[in-house]
Amino acid sequence: MSNIPNVQPNHQPSRREFLKASTVAAMSGSLTLARGVHAGGGETLRVGLVGCGGRGTGAAANALAADPGAKLVAMADVFDWRIAGSLAEITAVKPGQVAVDAEHRFVGFDACERLLASGVDVVLITVPSYFTPIYLKAAVDADKHVFCEKTHAVDGPGVKMVLETTETATRKGLSVVAGLAWRYDTGLIETMKRVHDGAIGEIVAIQEICNTGSLRALDRKPGMSEMAYQIYNWYNFNWLSADLPGLNLVHNLDKGAWAVHDEPPARAWGMGGRQVRDEPIHGDIYDHHATVFEYASGLRMHAYCRQQNGCQTDVSDKFQGTKGRCDLLRGRIEGETNWRYPGPECNRFDLEHVALFSSIRAGKPINDGVHMARSSLMALMCTQCSYTGRVITWDEAMNSQQRSVPERLAMDAPPPVLPDANGRYAIPMPGVTEFR
Repeated sequence: MSNIPNVQPNHQPSRREFLKASTVAAMSGSLTLARGVHAGGGETLRVGLVGCGGRGTGAAANALAADPGAKLVAMADVFDWRIAGSLAEITAVKPGQVAVDAEHRFVGFDACERLLASGVDVVLITVPSYFTPIYLKAAVDADKHVFCEKTHAVDGPGVKMVLETTETATRKGLSVVAGLAWRYDTGLIETMKRVHDGAIGEIVAIQEICNTGSLRALDRKPGMSEMAYQIYNWYNFNWLSADLPGLNLVHNLDKGAWAVHDEPPARAWGMGGRQVRDEPIHGDIYDHHATVFEYASGLRMHAYCRQQNGCQTDVSDKFQGTKGRCDLLRGRIEGETNWRYPGPECNRFDLEHVALFSSIRAGKPINDGVHMARSSLMALMCTQCSYTGRVITWDEAMNSQQRSVPERLAMDAPPPVLPDANGRYAIPMPGVTEFR
């Protein structure tokens, strides 16, 4: 998003910028893994991509840059044209690491299952969030190492499935890396080490902000069914995306959770609404949320997100402690200790894949299961508080049975939410919408 200020300690390109970079090949030297260490006795790690939109295309390019011995051999999506476009982009930047023949381009709601049976070693899951826990479980059941984009669930049962699946991955010796890429950012790791070592004392308040311009909203293509349209325009439907907290604020929530060693909050309350993004193409989600998370210790995390064009933007993570304060994205600590991260620059999108492939080749699996599930649940709590207008406890959120599930997964089936006669979708109303 071009209107987000550059407040990071180093310029770190988006996945799209990575694909457009003309010097991609030159990067591989600094990311090369130990070639003498093999996975399953073979030199090549066969990669399958599930979800071929913009995030999936970028993730595949990052994965191939991270390990010169990785090869993209299979792709899956519900839209065949997405596979074609993604394949062309990835091939343009890593032609020597792409070998996806026609028989390994899987289309449909069963495409992930067929890809998993095609002989891949590593699976990249970059799909609308409703499908994430389902495909993650399928991949681990099939004994695959996984990179899994956020947000990792859209409801309590999905969060529980992620926790159970990642526990299974640990028992099986499989790596699971979450797309919460800031945990792999060099500058943030060094800054957070100092926070955890007491440089700002005991944390007494956290402020997390992700206020940006509007995310994409897509017009219906001719002939699209309602199910196809909602999956195509999935950012704008809560059952697929978990609203704005699931789309972007989850990164900030994850950094706040990281600061307190992933301790769950006791409860949350907040508010939100829909003021500007209120056309049918904006589906049924809000355009702003404000949430306060309360911890047993008395700590409060204040979290805000807004997607409205023409407004002041701010993406930041700030911690106040008894001995000082931390501006995490700027890599700065001030107070009794004054310190600033000096560099070097890094690309967190590459480094999360470096961690994944290094762990596979070294036979030392890593697993992001706990924080990916807990941060996802915090994002859900933001939405639940805004929609209902009530306090939601951690246990209530975890044990909620409230779900939006299609009666069947097919392009001709009705999705969980349907438009009215004017093409508009029902919007949650605080004080009216119930929490279950």
